[in-house]
Amino acid sequence: MSPTLPRGQVHPDLGAISGTGDLRDIVGALLTYGLLLSVAMLIISAITWAIASGAGSWHGASRAKVGVLVALGGAVLAGGTLAWANWLVGIGARL
Repeated sequence: MSPTLPRGQVHPDLGAISGTGDLRDIVGALLTYGLLLSVAMLIISAITWAIASGAGSWHGASRAKVGVLVALGGAVLAGGTLAWANWLVGIGARL
């Protein structure tokens, strides 16, 4: 029969891996750049959509509309990834 540990006593030792702090900094920087690029793409696509719609270019307007949707998806993924990771770390700390 194997001994059982009390609940809450087993957790990962993130300090055992060297460079964990550097990895967190790199991931945070990548998420920041991704969010900034998504917002820039959103602004450019929205302006293009408005100009193409005003000029009567339905093809350009539809392409810009797709750009707006892709930029919104990218912004949601970049922003949501950090919130999701923090939520998972919080759950991991309680296990």
